[in-house]
Amino acid sequence: MGSIITQRFIKCHNKLREDNRVRSSRQFAMSLDYLPQSLSEILKGRRDVTIELLRKAVEKYKINPVYIYTGEGPMFMTEEDHKSFRVLTIVTNTQEDERIVHVPVPAQAGYAGEFIDPTFVQDLPTFTLPDYKYKVGTHRSFDVSGDSMEPTLFEGDKVICSFLEPTLWENAIKDNFVYVVVTRADVLVKRVYNRIRDKKQLVMVSDNNFYEPYPVNINDVREMWYVRAKISPFLPSPTNIQNILQEEMRSLQNVVNNQTKLINQLNLTIEKLIKDSGIMGQA
Repeated sequence: MGSIITQRFIKCHNKLREDNRVRSSRQFAMSLDYLPQSLSEILKGRRDVTIELLRKAVEKYKINPVYIYTGEGPMFMTEEDHKSFRVLTIVTNTQEDERIVHVPVPAQAGYAGEFIDPTFVQDLPTFTLPDYKYKVGTHRSFDVSGDSMEPTLFEGDKVICSFLEPTLWENAIKDNFVYVVVTRADVLVKRVYNRIRDKKQLVMVSDNNFYEPYPVNINDVREMWYVRAKISPFLPSPTNIQNILQEEMRSLQNVVNNQTKLINQLNLTIEKLIKDSGIMGQA
């Protein structure tokens, strides 16, 4: 028997047939631009459903991805849920293993666009990590820009994130955790406070106190990514940093000593002028 995800997919397929939303398995396959013979293999439990087939089924028939991946919630999304739903494009290798897509700063404006072409995402850099937790689910990495999250995150850092399904936002977004928030206009890396239930908002908070918190309406949010790790540029070792600081202190001490000598010489010169001026006065 196939994986639990495949089993849930088959249940959704069977429900569509029971409700006469599709006349046959062949019609279902053809509507998703999928070979009927390959779908037959999935329905018989001889192969697992592919991620691309799931993506098309979610888009075409409003199958609830939360149900597919967790078993929770209804099989199908409502029309209202589907209107605010943006199909997430993923990238896989030849073994159908999902890769981590990296969104650099120059691509972030396009990534946050109202409509995103799947080829746009597929052309972005991709990579994998050896940790098992990055083998399950969908992950993205994003460049950090600006200084709003210092000292937690610095410009040039990269954050690695797990995708958070929109139907889980109200309960799963935790106060004071760091998320990448993709809005209709921007890609934000912020500490978030969840005000969805009472105000239909998320409050964006920067770790840099120079920046004031501000709300974002939940209707303007396209994607939520929970930050799990960061990749930072290599820095000198603590020993080297200590040597650098000591060298800077020695340089500063030399400057202070030279300034002290100049001041002492100036004082001697002034005293001599005053003394000479007194002698001339007496004469």
